[in-house]
Amino acid sequence: MAKLTKKQKEALSKYDPSQVYSLEAASSIVKDITLAKFDASVDVDVRLGVDPRKADQMVRGVVALPHGTGKDIKVLVLCTPDKEAEAKEAGADYVGLDDYIAKIEGGWTDIDVIITMPNVMAKVGRLGRVLGPRGLMPNPKAGTVTLEVGKAVKEVKTGKIDFKVDKFGIIHASVGKVSFSPEKIEDNIRELILTISKLKPASSKGTYFKSIHVSSTMSPGIAVDKGSIQGI
Repeated sequence: MAKLTKKQKEALSKYDPSQVYSLEAASSIVKDITLAKFDASVDVDVRLGVDPRKADQMVRGVVALPHGTGKDIKVLVLCTPDKEAEAKEAGADYVGLDDYIAKIEGGWTDIDVIITMPNVMAKVGRLGRVLGPRGLMPNPKAGTVTLEVGKAVKEVKTGKIDFKVDKFGIIHASVGKVSFSPEKIEDNIRELILTISKLKPASSKGTYFKSIHVSSTMSPGIAVDKGSIQGI
């Protein structure tokens, strides 16, 4: 068994990994056990009682985090010329169409979110092999294929994220930074969990929320008591 580092020992001294904590307590502990020198992300892992192999049990959605993600999100808008001014005014980092499609085909993916319009998806669709594996492909369900490009840009910039259950039945999401107050971390996590709760497939039987863990980029995971989150 690998030896624990000094920082790992220090983190483990501040909580009991075998215990389950309330969401309020976990939101505070994750700050205490993060000893990285940078502003680490706060992440949530939710294991659901669904079978993602079945189309009617695929859980996917979007949520507007009350306090944002704390990240500077780089947004590319692929749109027709009549929408370029709207996208730029809303705060998009890159705006265009054919020139950026060519850049992406050449390997450029230095962006976090791509927003586009239904009438240009025929062009964008051919980028699937590049964008799909990176989670960058625009999708109507995520609100990234829309005629209201300005509104979509503003929502992404202020903390709207999309999430999807993976093949193991787990949703991974980044919900803020350790520099956030415990209250802001708690608010963001609660909003995510309540949104996931509303998306429970009708065909899913048994326990829906199997486990919830909170961690930061460099910290161990903290088990959260589902009973401490009202509404699920």
